[in-house]
Amino acid sequence: MGLTIAGAAGLALGNGVSTIRRDPWIRKALKVGMIAGGETLAEKFAIARDAGFDGIELDSPGPIDRPAVLRAMEASGLSVPGVVLSTHWSKPFNHPDAGVRAEADAALEIALRDCKSVGGTSVLVVPAVVNQSMPYADAYRLSQEAMRRAVPLAGELGVSIAFENVWNNFLLSPLEAARYCDELNDGLEKPVFGWHFDIGNIVNYGWPEQWIETLGERILKLDVKDFSRTKRNEEGLWKGFGVEIGDGECGWERVRASLNKVGYRGWAAAEVGGGDLERLTDIARRMDRVFDQA
Repeated sequence: MGLTIAGAAGLALGNGVSTIRRDPWIRKALKVGMIAGGETLAEKFAIARDAGFDGIELDSPGPIDRPAVLRAMEASGLSVPGVVLSTHWSKPFNHPDAGVRAEADAALEIALRDCKSVGGTSVLVVPAVVNQSMPYADAYRLSQEAMRRAVPLAGELGVSIAFENVWNNFLLSPLEAARYCDELNDGLEKPVFGWHFDIGNIVNYGWPEQWIETLGERILKLDVKDFSRTKRNEEGLWKGFGVEIGDGECGWERVRASLNKVGYRGWAAAEVGGGDLERLTDIARRMDRVFDQA
């Protein structure tokens, strides 16, 4: 079932057990699937806390036990800053089958409600997938239609929809990404749409700092990984991700400068291979180093 956790909103960080640096400009999260070990969700939250993270992103719709999530948040002092829509690849909003598109709409509704129930502020969404059978123009039109259908509920709940840049052959320039978002927010009393900007995903075909400065205040959250063009060129496309955070070619000094330029302060979620407490601690420390808050 989904993350239907009534009354969890407002749970706060800082119960005295966290080892997180005071007043960081970046609050560190990770994806729940990265946490190895721990038989219960409370144990997984405790591992993430001890590794130095502030929060955990959950998947929705997903098999989450709502009382267990409440207990885990209370015991660890961690928050759930947002959820990741779990169906956007299997049921894209631009699927040619109207029935699949309806299922995508229903899944987003669950994710929005789940996000609100855990005190999260955004749902990460891949808006469309372009391939030979799902043309670009259709992806643009159908996905925007779907996003507009979600506006009343998202507005009522106060939960944003944050688009992620992934290798989906869609919204391939920062100018287009900004325009897509602005078109959806146009006429709304309060913006609903923004970006969950993935720093490492851009490096294959662009420069993160250029995207950051173009998207600006549209950036609601960050995903963090690294990418090596050198490994990509020498070993193959996907091998580019085979570097640790801070060891690739994201250009973290430029990334920091651009984030500061646009005034970003908020959540950044690791999205790399996870593991046990030792592995997660290393990831958290690497994040602190690239954001210069070690």
